[in-house]
Amino acid sequence: MTALRALVVDYGGVLTAPTVAATRDWCASVGISYRQFVGPLIAERDGRPSLIHLLETGQLPVEEFERELGAAITAGCGTPVDVTGFTHTVVGGAPPDRAMLDLLDEMRGRGLRTVLLSNSWGTPYPRELLDPHLDGYVISGEVGVRKPDRKIYLLAADRAGVPPEQCAFVDDLKANVAAAAEVGMLGILHTDAASTRRALLAALG
Repeated sequence: MTALRALVVDYGGVLTAPTVAATRDWCASVGISYRQFVGPLIAERDGRPSLIHLLETGQLPVEEFERELGAAITAGCGTPVDVTGFTHTVVGGAPPDRAMLDLLDEMRGRGLRTVLLSNSWGTPYPRELLDPHLDGYVISGEVGVRKPDRKIYLLAADRAGVPPEQCAFVDDLKANVAAAAEVGMLGILHTDAASTRRALLAALG
């Protein structure tokens, strides 16, 4: 077994409170189902990449994303839905998980380098909060590629200065964890700080 030398972590839903739950609450507040929100978000139309792909790779400004998503949701459910401000309030407004920040510090104390690997929704990251806990960042909107593309995992390993086989990757989405495992990383599906810590300690032996 290859010794771990780096920890790569997602942001939303890993270093913050769960964002899916907040999104479901927002959907309920505007009178739509979660499925009515997600469908237009991930749909590819007329050969064009999905709205979420365009947003997370930095090809679509937040304001235009929200405008297009609102129009698509409205067309799908027949009820006017205003998405203005969703990205900043629901995604960007997720509070930090202090236990996970403490875990980053603990892993650094064990000699691991720590890198944030995040699919950006165009909102600013609280770097003044994150900088003391991290050795590097890979933000999809800045590098033009998003999870689960293998290239972004390899870039994260490069930022950590180690091969992928010496990285653990933590994310709250199964598809992203599976993609990390395909490039050789140890994939850990995050549900809470305690279980993620147990998985990392087990991997460290």
